Amino acid sequence: MNRICNILVFVDPTVAVHPSVDKAAALAAKLNARLELYVCDTRATREMRLLESHKQKADARVTMNLKPMLEALARPLRERGIDVTTECEYANVLHEGLLDRAKRTTADLIVKDTHHHSLAQRTFLTNTDWELIRGSPIPVLLTKEHTWQSSLRILAAVDPGHVNDKPESLDQEILDHAQLLTKRLGGELHAAHAYVPITIAATADAVLAPMATTLDPSVFELEEKQQRNRLRALTEAYGIGADRLHLELGVASEVLPQLSRQLKADLLVMGAVARRGLAKIFVGSTAERVLERLPCDVLVVKPTDFSAAIPAP
Repeated sequence: MNRICNILVFVDPTVAVHPSVDKAAALAAKLNARLELYVCDTRATREMRLLESHKQKADARVTMNLKPMLEALARPLRERGIDVTTECEYANVLHEGLLDRAKRTTADLIVKDTHHHSLAQRTFLTNTDWELIRGSPIPVLLTKEHTWQSSLRILAAVDPGHVNDKPESLDQEILDHAQLLTKRLGGELHAAHAYVPITIAATADAVLAPMATTLDPSVFELEEKQQRNRLRALTEAYGIGADRLHLELGVASEVLPQLSRQLKADLLVMGAVARRGLAKIFVGSTAERVLERLPCDVLVVKPTDFSAAIPAP
């Protein structure tokens, strides 16, 4: 069943190139989904547009009405048969405006551009990106300037052992979204699980424990077999072949970016966990390190009960 019927695209009015619009349009065409192109204008973004205009032309004027810009982006999409609406609003703080729109929308997916540091080869997530990931009740796709391959390669990051405190249903949500996009867009689906053997973790936590290297290798082989069996059981219903299951020894923050590069993945699908009783939602240090190192786009999926865990204002 098509679970993505409405796509909300957050458009940055301060840039000329919009990968988020291009990729959202590709999704909309394949998913038969509607698009909303949305701008949240703020004083800061108006100042940025003003400065850029004066760099280009001394007597340039900055329009406060961004609707024509959105309509210009929407026009070629409508000519392709995509149902597109446009909306502009103003907010004092950008992330607050975007989160408010995310909570008011009927969209099933949010798409937003993010940026990349070419020197460090790392993603540069702004405070707005993090606030959106933490607080959005619906999945968030962060896109970069590179184009998708004609046959997408999608990597689903799962945790069948739930050692990172992920609810069991979240792995299903990750795989459901990854499989949907793979089937509709065309390509191949991979699944990955990074783990640190329990014996090593226990040794690291115990002050007087012997070195893990002195343990019988059969102990590690047994756990590797158990982890692989869990991964196969989790992904069996999704038809992912053994050659596309990646059980990797190591921490996720190192393994997933490296594996994404190795596979030349276009998209990583991963989960974010909501914590109850806290002043704000957070993603977790592991996920944050993964996101900062990824070479590809990322779709952050939430548990089904995520909205219930968001503290009331």
